[in-house]
Amino acid sequence: MTGLIAFREIVLKVHSRCDLACDHCYVYEHADQSWRARPKVISPEVISRTASRLAQHARDHALPSVTVILHGGEPLLAGTARLRLVCEEFSRALTGIAALDLRIHTNGLQLSTRYLDLFAEFGVRVGISLDGDRAANDRHRRFADGRTSHPLVLAAVALLRSAPYRHLYQGLLCTVDVANDPVAVLDALVELEPPRVDFLLPHATWETPPVRPDGAPDAYARWLLRIFDHWERLGRPVPVRLFESLLSTLRGGPSLTESLGLAPTDLVVVETDGTLEQVDSLKSAFEGAAATGFNVFDHAFDRVAAHPGVRARQLGLAGVSDSCRRCPVVRSCGGGLYTHRYRDRNGFDNPSVYCTDLRELVDGVEGRTAPRETAPQLSDPAELARSQEELTRILLARLNADLAGDPGWAHAWELVAAVERAGPAGADALDAVLDHPFTRTWVLAALDAARDGRPGAAEAARRLTALAAAAVLRGGLDLPAEVAYRDGEVYLPTLGLLRLGEPGTQGRASLHVTDDGYAARDGRSEHRFGPAAGDARWQPVRTWSPGPDAAPVALEDLDPYRNCFPRPPRLRLGAGETEEWRGRLDRAWALLHKAVPGFARAAAAGLTTLTPLAGGPRAGGWGEAGRHGPGALGVPYAAGVRETALALLTGRRRTRLRALAEVTDLYALDGQWQHPSPWRSRPVPVSRLLADVHERVAVEAYRRATAGPEPGGSDRIHEALDRLSTAAELTVTGKRLVAELRYELKAVDA
Repeated sequence: MTGLIAFREIVLKVHSRCDLACDHCYVYEHADQSWRARPKVISPEVISRTASRLAQHARDHALPSVTVILHGGEPLLAGTARLRLVCEEFSRALTGIAALDLRIHTNGLQLSTRYLDLFAEFGVRVGISLDGDRAANDRHRRFADGRTSHPLVLAAVALLRSAPYRHLYQGLLCTVDVANDPVAVLDALVELEPPRVDFLLPHATWETPPVRPDGAPDAYARWLLRIFDHWERLGRPVPVRLFESLLSTLRGGPSLTESLGLAPTDLVVVETDGTLEQVDSLKSAFEGAAATGFNVFDHAFDRVAAHPGVRARQLGLAGVSDSCRRCPVVRSCGGGLYTHRYRDRNGFDNPSVYCTDLRELVDGVEGRTAPRETAPQLSDPAELARSQEELTRILLARLNADLAGDPGWAHAWELVAAVERAGPAGADALDAVLDHPFTRTWVLAALDAARDGRPGAAEAARRLTALAAAAVLRGGLDLPAEVAYRDGEVYLPTLGLLRLGEPGTQGRASLHVTDDGYAARDGRSEHRFGPAAGDARWQPVRTWSPGPDAAPVALEDLDPYRNCFPRPPRLRLGAGETEEWRGRLDRAWALLHKAVPGFARAAAAGLTTLTPLAGGPRAGGWGEAGRHGPGALGVPYAAGVRETALALLTGRRRTRLRALAEVTDLYALDGQWQHPSPWRSRPVPVSRLLADVHERVAVEAYRRATAGPEPGGSDRIHEALDRLSTAAELTVTGKRLVAELRYELKAVDA
């Protein structure tokens, strides 16, 4: 079947009875009482058949690993012999097909060395239910005669924590009760040094709502936020999956728990009689809510995966209620646990019965952590530059891994390594050429070729050799710098184009530093080139300064990898054309500083390279951002002063946003969110809406200062900002950026 999401996790009910009488248990105390008609213990036939079904499922879907959770009732009541059979059968069935992750969830009362020795043999990790200190635990987790279970659970945890078994300790699961002291609960759990703590909301629906002693709709949020605050004060001593899931989704990452987020479910339950069911918590909704009509003897797991109830929990954003889809925290809460949405009149098409709690919990965690969770690259240009430099090096290292077997590449890589080892002068020179924006363009193109299986090692090696040679010359290093030239010429990144032969020729030449520049030796002769050589065969990279205190900007019309913009670049400018363009750039920059000085200063920060593009300005005069590293901008050569100024402004805004998006998470890309745009006829993803606003705030400021505001321009930007403010896929950093844009627009409107 196509479109199915494979099950990577099964819950195997090995025993259907329990030795405790917890009054909040969804298996025995809630709507579905099907446990009464099921065998107490799983049979060998069900074990064997389930293992075979799982192995076939893993093979069919090429799963690298599967998780099997032994559950109940109380699974330890099945005894060591039956549990050994489970471990043996599943290990045998999955061998050579997928890695097997065995776990057991227990109340711990029966836990002893004979069980733990078995678990150690098969690597079965153990999770234990414990609701906190004795007062908290005894509120619900008692024997049928009312006796406390707390001392026995603590003894089980102590045994699990002991040296022979500590590696099996998976964590503690705690059901929330707002009548308990949250600080005491967390302290009691932390004292047991669990690898992880799971806090679980008690199962409830709109028909059987959760207990709220004070009647407040946010009682559970306030309780959990007190836990969060104490967890923070303690320095986050243990991982808490609920909180780490929220922090992950607020940063744009995935949900880490089924009870939150929009990740599709990939779990199936096998009852003691071999019945295949949906997630167990559905037993809280109504009799038969978890049923599928399938069993392991007659049906493959794919039949369950295609069941409408399972598919409904795999729809992501489309699977939650309409009000949830419009909620700004839906990526984090995911509409809550599916079970908690149930209402008799319309099934599960509702927000969670904990909706108010979840909204306040997400907002509370975000409000407490946003300042330190916001990526520093947003407000610190130096940090953004460092992150971009690191990104280029990561990509280059990946390319090296792809091409390391090519002799030409390996030789060039050795020269790069030698430059880096040559002290501060070598490291600085190498940084300069690696940070050249079109180095990124070349690396990305070479990675694409390697990924697609296209030949490209020779071209990549030529560019790397030229890059290393440019670093040798820039650093004045006494290192061999041999370059390969093709069609009679070689481009040395950041320096210029050197012609070493006639068009159509190729060969190799050795470059070195001289007293007044550089020299090239091709075996027959040597000729000088460089800033003072006056050699006609040398075409240096020209520069332009955007101001007396600004660093020179390269006017890059030589690099073959400058062809990375939406429109083609101009060929090498003549001397007169270069002077004319410099004058136009001077006047455009002066106009920007006069009209929008703050935006002009921001545009100048980090600008290193301008490439003249063919043709005149496009409608609106936007600048061009290409597939390159930060610092480069394409500007239409034939544009007038006003159009050039606008191109510089918008192009730099565009490249800055792109640079941020490359090294920070401004928004999540795991959903199908679409947003109405004031400037476009169809809804757009948040990335497009954010890019439009990011540019148009600056454009509105420029137009107000030069030609008067565009009618309705500010209103449309405000409308878009309002939509962005409620966009669920924005991360805390993305929200901070939207707040900055709103502040910029406020200054424009003033």
